[in-house]
Amino acid sequence: MKNIEEINKEIVKKILTKKKIPEFFAGDIIKVGVRISEGKRERIQYFEGVCIAKKNRDVNSSFTVRKISFGEGVERTFALYSPIIGSIKVIRSGKVKRAKLYYLRDRKGKSARISEKIKKSIGVDISEQTIEAENPNVIEAKKENLQKETPKVDKSIEKKIESKKKEELKKEKN
Repeated sequence: MKNIEEINKEIVKKILTKKKIPEFFAGDIIKVGVRISEGKRERIQYFEGVCIAKKNRDVNSSFTVRKISFGEGVERTFALYSPIIGSIKVIRSGKVKRAKLYYLRDRKGKSARISEKIKKSIGVDISEQTIEAENPNVIEAKKENLQKETPKVDKSIEKKIESKKKEELKKEKN
């Protein structure tokens, strides 16, 4: 006999195979494509705003998005795995220290701004490192390929670049 939790997890896995949901948090500016049916026709209307709350509860997961429309604050709560949601796109990641940003309801203008989170990207992929660690011959082959692929810069070009830098420094001093 299965627990309700196990059934919910299976349902979530089934939905995730069909639909791609990006990872987002409170403070992120997101654009939610909502399916609206008008009679026989169906269209997608976008609702863009700040995610002020996210609740992770398996199938019952939901998130609240707040936007300012014609000077009036509008909040809408969406079920994360609902068929009404066509797409979710993260526009900007916000840097916040709280999980629920209900304090934004009382604020307007500049005080309601959220600073942007800058994601640092490291040039090396972790999966590549594990493969290289297992096979030392691969490391040597890649080093040789890198030496062959790196273009050799002409010394004349290097001299031109250095002379331009010196000219710019002289102009700044004057």
